[in-house]
Amino acid sequence: MEIIPYIRVGTAYFKLVEAPTISGHTNEFLVSWNIHTIRDDHGKSYLSKIPKYDGFTCIPNHINFRKEYLKFYNTYHELSNSPKEGSVENSLKFLKHIFREHYELGLDYLQLLYTKPIQTLPILCLVSRKRSTGKSTFLKWIKEIFENNATFLTNDSFGSQFNADWANKLLIAVDEVLFNKEELTERIKYLSTSNVNKLEAKGKDKREVEFFGKFILCSNNEDSFIKIDARETRFWVRKIPEIQEENTSFLLDLISEIPAFMYFLKTRKLSSQNKTRMWFTAEQINTKALIRLVQNNKNRVEKEIASIFLSTMEKFELDQLDFCPVDVLAALNRTRVKTDLTHIRRILKTEWKLKSQSNSLKYQKLVLLTDGDIVLTDAIGRYFTISKDYITSNFDELMTD
Repeated sequence: MEIIPYIRVGTAYFKLVEAPTISGHTNEFLVSWNIHTIRDDHGKSYLSKIPKYDGFTCIPNHINFRKEYLKFYNTYHELSNSPKEGSVENSLKFLKHIFREHYELGLDYLQLLYTKPIQTLPILCLVSRKRSTGKSTFLKWIKEIFENNATFLTNDSFGSQFNADWANKLLIAVDEVLFNKEELTERIKYLSTSNVNKLEAKGKDKREVEFFGKFILCSNNEDSFIKIDARETRFWVRKIPEIQEENTSFLLDLISEIPAFMYFLKTRKLSSQNKTRMWFTAEQINTKALIRLVQNNKNRVEKEIASIFLSTMEKFELDQLDFCPVDVLAALNRTRVKTDLTHIRRILKTEWKLKSQSNSLKYQKLVLLTDGDIVLTDAIGRYFTISKDYITSNFDELMTD
């Protein structure tokens, strides 16, 4: 059977080309091709053999892949490997290193990528200050599994307005992440749960496309690679330990197991159920690394307020503390932390979700003295109440100082 490397989409012609890579593999691309060149190379009658499509679509499927849907050409790439029963010893060993106590959930994550590619999943973050942890190996392995459906971005390329190179990818990996700009954080948070995206290429108008991409972030900045708050549920942050015995051929061993690993994912029973829009619950993917990241993102004013409250409750052996915003402002002025009542009220109501009394009532007011000592005095006001459990749960660094 004659293989036709060309297609016609609408009135335009394209050639399916395979570009060689350093690794010895090839990347498949559609390149615009001139009709006159095709006629010169193959003859006029050859044009009638070229498959014709009404347009492009992108529908991911790894189990029952189709290149055509209702006369639309599917730009999603078919995987070159096919599932084949075999040993996955190295693959499972590596995933135990990456996911540790979340090993089964990690397998679920990869299984969902393979069997349910349109399922929304958390933003997977692999962090560690140490070198030789396997973060980069994980990204390279994922790329080998999902091939042209996975791509690598830099911080700058993710922040660029042009996204035609990744808007239709299943996996978008960003290595050495450091999102200092809040708009980048908001962008990735929005896209992680959105099913549409605005595709924009140089010299072309924006157009809306279906979006099914999942993000994997890697960083050496464990506590500051991205800014998120305590209510955030879209991030799965894993601190990756150092590999004790380095094997220079380990990636090749993983690649050799890909067909067997695909078979394993296809036949394995999921250990979790779909309970949220991102499959996993916040409790399931909660980690100490996530808690540290959130706590590090709390500003100095918030941390200082929590420190004063905790010191007061520990001194007077209280399980909860009553206070008014003006009390907090006066105490902060003693510590030389600059703020105002508006900022304090925003922290209490918006960040900490506290509510004040509806009427002025008697309470024990905290007073920070010039020598640093804390006393309680009788006062009247519409006070807030905070528990010691809230402070210790949300400001873990105060408990380790």
